[in-house]
Amino acid sequence: MRKLVFATNNRHKLEEVGDVLKGHLEILSLKEINCFDDIPETADTLEGNALLKAQHIFENYGYDCFADDTGLEVEALDGRPGVYSARYAGEDQNAARNMEKLLGELDGKLNRRARFRTVVALIEGAKVSYFEGKIEGTIIEQKRGSAGFGYDPVFVPDGYSQTFAELGSEIKNKISHRALAIQELIQYLKKK
Repeated sequence: MRKLVFATNNRHKLEEVGDVLKGHLEILSLKEINCFDDIPETADTLEGNALLKAQHIFENYGYDCFADDTGLEVEALDGRPGVYSARYAGEDQNAARNMEKLLGELDGKLNRRARFRTVVALIEGAKVSYFEGKIEGTIIEQKRGSAGFGYDPVFVPDGYSQTFAELGSEIKNKISHRALAIQELIQYLKKK
């Protein structure tokens, strides 16, 4: 089975993507290639940050790899937090504080429409390919559920009455923005 490095230090993402890729591709973590670098995400787009992470691994460790960046884009906040979703309430990437800030900014707003968007950058040799997944939904007023990570307790995907945190990984890993982007990656790799 083909192996690719997934350029992330996020344990939750590694597990989620590992579940989606099971049987299609073996992923190596940064730890498995002895990479303990703090890879900066300084681009102002999801595409840019995904590419920065993948390029870092390719250029410094010599592995074909992929990386993702995800943003929660809220209509009433002009697309914020977007590319800054993980660091919305500060550089320490605290999910609870990020959600508190988001819910505070939406307090009293009727339009709570949002979408999650994930962009995956794949580097194979000198070739870069991008894959995108998105899911529309609504931000609820209070957190619900304990599964998942990030903004999952406040995001209800269209067609469901439960948050990502209530739906659990089995359903989320079929319908989520990240799952959709990874499915695009799988289809691309199968054609090769």
